[in-house]
Amino acid sequence: EDLAENIWINEDEIPGNGIDDDKNGYIDDVHGWNFIGGKDGNNVDKDTYELTRVYIKLRDQFKDSDESSLNDQQKEEFEYYKKIKTEFEEKRAEAKTNFENLQNIKNAIQGAKSIFNVSSIDSVSNKELEPNYNDGPYQKQAKQVIKYFRDLGVTEDDINDAYKQFDKMYNYAYNPDFDPRYIVGDDYEDLSNRFYGNNDVEGPRSDHGSHVAGIVGAIRDNELGMNGISGNVSLMIVRTVPDGDERDKDVANAIRYAVENGADIINMSFGKAYSPQKFYVDEAMKFADENNVLLISGSGNSAENIDSTISYPNKFYNDGGVMKNYLAVGASSWLSDSLLAAEFSNYGTRVDLFAPGVDIYSTTPDNTYEAFSGTSMASPAVAGAAALLMSYYPELTAYEIKMILLESVTKPSNVVYKPGSDIAVPFSELSATGGILNIYEAFRLAEIKTSGSN
Repeated sequence: EDLAENIWINEDEIPGNGIDDDKNGYIDDVHGWNFIGGKDGNNVDKDTYELTRVYIKLRDQFKDSDESSLNDQQKEEFEYYKKIKTEFEEKRAEAKTNFENLQNIKNAIQGAKSIFNVSSIDSVSNKELEPNYNDGPYQKQAKQVIKYFRDLGVTEDDINDAYKQFDKMYNYAYNPDFDPRYIVGDDYEDLSNRFYGNNDVEGPRSDHGSHVAGIVGAIRDNELGMNGISGNVSLMIVRTVPDGDERDKDVANAIRYAVENGADIINMSFGKAYSPQKFYVDEAMKFADENNVLLISGSGNSAENIDSTISYPNKFYNDGGVMKNYLAVGASSWLSDSLLAAEFSNYGTRVDLFAPGVDIYSTTPDNTYEAFSGTSMASPAVAGAAALLMSYYPELTAYEIKMILLESVTKPSNVVYKPGSDIAVPFSELSATGGILNIYEAFRLAEIKTSGSN
C-alpha cells in the first residue's frame, strides 16, 4: 500500500502475454526481473554461502591430485584450496555444533511444555516455578529448564529464531551437498547467458527487499506507515539475493538489466566474503559507470575493517581501476554518544560515509511495517538522498551527486566504540569522510553548485 504507486512499470511490455514485447530479452518484465527463478515459475529461496561454493569447486578440482606432481601455478592454487578447506570445515563444524545444541535445547523446552501443558514456556508464571514438595524428577527438570532461560532473559521466540538461524547455517549455507541452482535452469558457468530467470520479483520472501525499497521511496504524506526519503521515484525491482550469498553472475546481470532499462541509481543491500567471478561483476560496474549510473552498497555487518578484510561488492576492480560512481555506506545509530557507530557496521577508509541503519522503520509485505537494522538500511538512505537530489537537479551527473553527498556530511567529533569492540576511537577514523549523511546540507551544496553561488 505504501509502495505500489512508486513501483516501476515497463511501459513497453504488455503484462501477462508471454511475449518479450520490448525485445530486451526478458518476457513480461513489467516491474523488473528475477535472476534467481526458473522459467517454470519456481524460485530459489535458500542458497549456500560463496565460501561453500568455492570449497566445492576446488575440492572437485584437486580431489585426485598428487601435490608433488603439481606445477608452480597449480601448487599456488592448491595452497589456496587448503586455506579454503580449513575455513570451510571450521565453519561447517561450528554450524553443526550450534545446530545440535539448539536441537537439544528445543527438545528440553518441548518436554517442559508437555509437563506444564502449555503452548509456550513464556506463559508459565514465576509462582508456578517455585519448588513444590510433590514435584517429581520431570517436574523439577522442567522448572529448571524454564527458570534457566528466564534468568537469562531469553524467550522461546529467541530460541526459535536462533534455531532457524543455525538450521540455515548447517543444512543450507555450509552444506556442500545442497545446491538449489537447478531451479534457475541456466548453465551457471556460462557467463554469456544473460537471459534466464522469471518475472516474479517478489519471490518466496520479500521482507528485506520491501524494507529497503520503503526507505528509498515509500509514498510520502499519504498517512500510511512511513515516508520514504524520496517520493518522486520509480522503484525497479531486480531480485538477485537468496537466503544465502548472492552469485556473481546474477549480480552482474542484474546491474546490466537495471542500466539497460533506465535506472539512474542502483542500491545494493547485500555482501559476501568471496567473489570468484568478480571480473564479470567488474565489467557490469564499468558498464554502469559509462552510462552515468550511481551504485550504492552497504559496507557489511561483520564489524570488520574492510581495508584489511575485503568485502564484496566493492568499487575496486581486479585490473587495478576504481569505479567512479560508487558509494559504500556504513551504519550509524540514533544514539549521539559513544554508540553512534552501529555495533555491527563494517568500517575503514573503503567506507565512504555513514548513514542511519539502526531500528529503521519501513515497509514489509502484506501492508505491514517493521524496524530492521543493518548497513542494508543505511545504503538505501543514501540512495534515497541521491534520488532526491537527482529529481531536483537533473542536470547533475552521477559523479557530481556522489561528491555532493560526500562533501556535505556531518562530521561528529565523538569518540565512539569501534564496531564490535570496546576500543574507543574518533568517529572520524571509521570512514573516508569521517561523516554521516546530511540531506539538508547536500541540498544546500547542490544549490550552490548549480546556481554558481559562492
